[in-house]
Formats: sequence, structure tokens, C-alpha cells
Amino acid sequence: MKQIPNIFTLFNLFFGCIAIVLTLQTESIILYSNEEFTNSFNIPEKMAFAAFFIFASAVIDFLDGFVARLFNVCSEMGKQLDSLADVVSFGVAPGVILYQFLRISWMREQNGLDIPIIYLLPAFILSCSAAYRLAKFNIDTTQNYAFKGVPTPGVGLLIASFPLMLHYGGGLVDINQWLINKWVLYSLIIILSWLMVCNLSILSLKFKDYTLKNNLPKVILMGIAVISIPILHWLAIPVIFIAYIILSLFFKNKSIT
Repeated sequence: MKQIPNIFTLFNLFFGCIAIVLTLQTESIILYSNEEFTNSFNIPEKMAFAAFFIFASAVIDFLDGFVARLFNVCSEMGKQLDSLADVVSFGVAPGVILYQFLRISWMREQNGLDIPIIYLLPAFILSCSAAYRLAKFNIDTTQNYAFKGVPTPGVGLLIASFPLMLHYGGGLVDINQWLINKWVLYSLIIILSWLMVCNLSILSLKFKDYTLKNNLPKVILMGIAVISIPILHWLAIPVIFIAYIILSLFFKNKSIT
């Protein structure tokens, strides 16, 4: 029984590995060209499938803690294993997605197929930041109802939403050209990496009690999610992520735990 939570955690890792494999199988990218070079493209469906596996990892990441408490088998090994799995699923796999997005962005430019690989490697700054964030979390016992820096799964899910928006659409708003803009991608890598390793006080979604006063930002975030998902579809994920950061900063000095 004591190994059941660890098996759940290993499924998190397993799904993350599948996401990496699917993201790398993108040889079928199609660029449509006109006289001004390229104006559109078709993202491979496998990359969208990879995103779904990252979301599956997030579900498992939530359930393994619940299962551990259910069987009363919480252990230091389980904590370390959970972080190792998260590095792959929410650090390496999203880094590979960003690597491919940068490749697509450069491919859309003239002579883009000949760019040095060093132009694509900044994608893995995010992976390294995720690993640092998780290591810092493991040795800090104070992050129960507030985090220091944005949790790695949140950033991983944000990146996972990108191929889903490109493949299935972003609801009422079309941001495809932004998602495949190399300067936007480089900026996102820097911002998201900093958000993970910084010491900003970020809300934990754990409920300490069930009073409205102590859970107001979580209730507001849930309301934003309920409203935005039917309207914006996959674009709702970046909206929820931004709202999460804003609420964390706004309620930082409020009397809410």
C-alpha cells in the first residue's frame, strides 16, 4: 500500500516523457508561402496531444498527494520523487515545446532553416528555472499557504496551452501570430523563469478553512475561470494565470492567508 502514491507520481513522470516524445515528432510542420515569404502554418497535431499529456500529469500531481493522505503513507521519498517528476512534466516538457515554437518562429523567416541551434537553446532556461524552483521548495518548510515564486506546474500548464490555442483556437481572440513571434517567446521565457525563482509571495490554492475572508482571492479566481473558459476556450488558461499573479500581488499585504 505504501508504494501506491509513488506509483501515481511515476505516472506523472511517464506522461511527461510521452509529452516530450510527441513534441519532438513535429517533422510535418507545413509552412504556406506567398510572394512575401510565409504567411501561415499548420502545427502538427502531435504537439497538441503532448499538451494533453502535460495536463494529465497535472491531474496526477494533484491526486498523488490525496492518495498519500488517504493511505497515510506520506514520506520524504515521495516528496523528492514528486519534485523529480515535476521537473520532467512541468519543466523539461514545456521547455521542449518552447524550443519547437522558437524553431517554428525562425522557420517563418527567410533563411530560417539555416539558423544556429544556439538561437533555440534559451527555451531550456525555463527548464533550469523549474528545477531550481522545485529544489528551493523542497528545502523550505514555510510554503504551506503561500508560495515563494510561481509554482512550476502553473507555468508548465501555461506553456502547454500554447499548442492547444494554435491547433484548436483561442475562442473569440486570435493570438496565433503572437505565440509564434520569437521576441514574444524570448520575453516569456525570461519573465516566466524569473517568476519561478523569485521570492514574490504567491497564493497557494490550498484551503486553510472555509471562510470567505480567508479564501476570497481563490473564490475570485474560480469565478474568472468559470466565466473565461466558455468564452475564450484554451486562451482562458493564460487569462487565469495572469489573474492568479495579479490576485497574489494584490492580496499580498491583506489579512488573507
